[in-house]
Amino acid sequence: MTEGGYWFCLKHHTVEGPEGCPNKDRLGPYDTPAEAEQALGKVEERNEAWEHDPAWNDDADEGDG
Repeated sequence: MTEGGYWFCLKHHTVEGPEGCPNKDRLGPYDTPAEAEQALGKVEERNEAWEHDPAWNDDADEGDG
């Protein structure tokens, strides 16, 4: 992995460089600060897509059996 990059800190809700909080508390790395700043929005988009993806939706199986 390269030494650069930017992360979004989940504790402080800020963009950090490599010397920020522990990785367990942040999302990334991202190539730019702007991408890191949008991390929570990207997570929300992906979660929404997965909730509506039939391949990942277990609700269809509930009640069967």
